[in-house]
Amino acid sequence: MFTSNISMIDTCIVIAYFVIVLAIGIYISRKTETSEDLFLGGRSFGWGLIGLSLFASNISSSTIIGLTGAAYTTGIVNSVYEWMSGLPLIIAALIFVPIYLKNRITTIPEYLEKRFDRRSQLFFSAITVFSTIMIETAGALYAGSLVLQFFFPGLPLWQTAVVLAFIAGIYTAFGGLKAVVYTDAIQAVILIIGCSVMTYLVFAQLDFSWAKVMASVPEDHFSVVRPLDDPGIPWPGLILGVPFLGFWYWSTNQYIVQRILGARSLNHARWGVILAGFLKVIPLFIMVIPGAMAISLFPGLENGDAVFPKLVTEVLPVGMVGIVLAGLVSAIMSSVDSALNSSSTLIVIDFIKPNKPEITEKELATYGRITTIVLMIVAALWAPQIQNFSGLWDYLQQMFSIIVPPIAVIFLIGVFYKRGNSDGAFWTLVGGTALGVLAFILGELDMWHLHYTINVGVMFGISTLIFILVSNMTEPPRKEQLEQLTFNRDYIGEGTEGMPWYKNYLYQMVALAVLIFSILIWLW
Repeated sequence: MFTSNISMIDTCIVIAYFVIVLAIGIYISRKTETSEDLFLGGRSFGWGLIGLSLFASNISSSTIIGLTGAAYTTGIVNSVYEWMSGLPLIIAALIFVPIYLKNRITTIPEYLEKRFDRRSQLFFSAITVFSTIMIETAGALYAGSLVLQFFFPGLPLWQTAVVLAFIAGIYTAFGGLKAVVYTDAIQAVILIIGCSVMTYLVFAQLDFSWAKVMASVPEDHFSVVRPLDDPGIPWPGLILGVPFLGFWYWSTNQYIVQRILGARSLNHARWGVILAGFLKVIPLFIMVIPGAMAISLFPGLENGDAVFPKLVTEVLPVGMVGIVLAGLVSAIMSSVDSALNSSSTLIVIDFIKPNKPEITEKELATYGRITTIVLMIVAALWAPQIQNFSGLWDYLQQMFSIIVPPIAVIFLIGVFYKRGNSDGAFWTLVGGTALGVLAFILGELDMWHLHYTINVGVMFGISTLIFILVSNMTEPPRKEQLEQLTFNRDYIGEGTEGMPWYKNYLYQMVALAVLIFSILIWLW
């Protein structure tokens, strides 16, 4: 039977949020006609929308619950995926953003087709669609449904997943990326405000004393450099795994990069990327540290996942609970809408459009809407099944350590190594993925004992060797496969001529790097 752990006022705030988001999506859909409108928002996004949308799409409900719970139970080491995101975002702004925008691509696999060939494009696109729908989207729906059950006990799992998928799917299908980005921006603001208020009130209960926080946690709780046998992130994984996982996510993942491709200019794209880097530092202070503070308030909790709901329901006053819950729902919705829009874009642009050369822009938009609805149904149907395969689902999370290394190599090495060719890229994807699967199987058979973050570094090295060896044994790439598709030093300063220093992304980039390394030293 449906019950609630929160007040009627807070419940109404959450319901009102759903209605507002859906209304915004429907309103924007009235101006969405062509495929470029649907998939790239008419290439009209400014830096503020891009930065807020990048932040919101990356933060899921499981991230919020997981970061807070991990900070309570094992320490803050997992937060490195958040505040260190600025480093791969800097690489994106310096190297890949100008290349992507100059080539006016709609999907990241399109870049692979131009730089290498269609084989690599289709391989990468297929892997991305599968992982985005079956892992990212379904996972967000499943985790989001579980999170809502904390606050509304008895809420049916599958019906909740369907409702979440339906709302996100409808405004995404008809409003496209513009609806996604505008709602993401609202969701990011709600999330930051709600969690900031919660953090303030939690700290107030500790008399704003950092000494009280530190006195209540184990000695190494605030250290991110962990021993080799640490189950979270051992120190070699911090060097070998986290950077490559971050690069893949922020520079090659359609799910994320699509709003950058919709920028109105190169400068707005870069400013938005750097803004996202600064925003990614915020979760450390409004999600992670509150989890550590909770040790003083709620000692002895066995389940870390219960920490965030307990903070919300027992620390916040009526009204603020609804706002924070709206922020939590925002995190669910922003993950789902981004995943649906990016996957439908890949299917239409990479698979349907090349086989229908006479197709019109409006027909492409129609295909995009139909594809989004179909993917919404698939994700909604699969999400409740995850509860029957909890072990398998844990393994699927580690699958990113299988697919990431060869992808990172053909982008990161391929953009600099001009001898890299189509055969090298294709066989790196095939061979690197196969070796990753083998390592995964051997690990399950207790015959391979490297932590998955260290695995990423090892497989990156092996994939690099495959890429270089195969490329050198086969025909070199054609001239048109290198022009505007590989690194050019002139791109770094392009668009900054005569610009005030505070608008120059290079100065902003340096400030972001200084902030990140300062945090690293603080949490060493």
